Amino acid sequence: MELSRRLQSLPPYHFAAYARKIAEKRASGVDVISLSMGDPDLPTPPEALDALTTAAHDPANQRYPEYAGMPELRQAYADWFGRRFGVSLDPAREVLPLIGSKEGLAHLPAVVMNEGDVALLPNPNYPVAATAVAMIGGVAHDLPLSEENGWLPDLNAIPEEALSRARTLWLNYPNNPTGATAPRAFFEEAVRFAREHGLLLIHDMAYAEVCFDGVRPASVLEIDGAKDVAVELHSLSKAYNMAGFRIGALVGNATVVEGLTRLKSNIDTGIFKPIQIAAIRALALPPEWVAERNAIYQRRRDRVVAACQRIGLRAATPAAGLYVWPRIPEGRTSNEFAYDLLDHAGIAVTPGTNFGSNGEGYVRISLTVADDRLDEAMARLERNIAARA
Repeated sequence: MELSRRLQSLPPYHFAAYARKIAEKRASGVDVISLSMGDPDLPTPPEALDALTTAAHDPANQRYPEYAGMPELRQAYADWFGRRFGVSLDPAREVLPLIGSKEGLAHLPAVVMNEGDVALLPNPNYPVAATAVAMIGGVAHDLPLSEENGWLPDLNAIPEEALSRARTLWLNYPNNPTGATAPRAFFEEAVRFAREHGLLLIHDMAYAEVCFDGVRPASVLEIDGAKDVAVELHSLSKAYNMAGFRIGALVGNATVVEGLTRLKSNIDTGIFKPIQIAAIRALALPPEWVAERNAIYQRRRDRVVAACQRIGLRAATPAAGLYVWPRIPEGRTSNEFAYDLLDHAGIAVTPGTNFGSNGEGYVRISLTVADDRLDEAMARLERNIAARA
């Protein structure tokens, strides 16, 4: 039996391959501290767990759920966007619950792109988008990001040849992997650009609720007229420590929301109702809950940035997200640096090139381990750097 040519053309998913390597190390007795994935270690809010448990015992919630999600969850998302961003959403037409925001990233190209269409994709970027574009026969055009440009793409530098065939513009702020945030003026520019060139602007804002130092990341839908040209992906994975629940939402342009609803109705049967009920409860939590959780991540962020700077790795202090993005020593590749740490220090970090060629020279360090383990990892990192100085 032979797999399809399109599937064979895809590289292995970097995080899955790296996870196997970590598992092999642990199986051989190595105490690996994994700072490689943004998998929150902090507990899910007990209010959400209580709602899940109660709902799971009700036989009515054990049947097939609605394809487009419970009306109550769509309303809860609309209410949350209204409180958080001042954005008005029609819960029936402009909100679609998803099996995690990753599902939306994976399926949107099939909704709005045809074979040969171009997707304007940042580099570095979360790799799921490029894979999804490739699977429908689309063409990815890189938008280079760098420290010098604040990890924002220069939309005016896109060649006319690519722009003439472009169908989608993908953005992600707070940014994974760099931790960069985008100012409102950039979102205004992006919405104007999408309108001028007939693009769908797809904004992945999975990390908007993990923020520090008084920064409050914006929604692109705050921009006047954005719903005409944009959709946004939200996730409860990072917002409320619910990664394993697999629940998020697509919001924004009603035509695109309807299109993804139609696609989902043909390929899945919705989200387990008790998980949706838990999500409704989480979305109703007061902002103080988020602030208290973020204080823990901010403390960890400060420890990692201080450690990197102490040992000579240049690292900006991110205002949002679950990661620190240090520049590694000259003369070594990101892969070499990361695998050396895994082999000789028992620390797993993600090579920057897992996110694209412009990630070369960087690694991504996750903040999702307990403080004592994070301190131990930084001590190991310092010893490793010193031994190779």
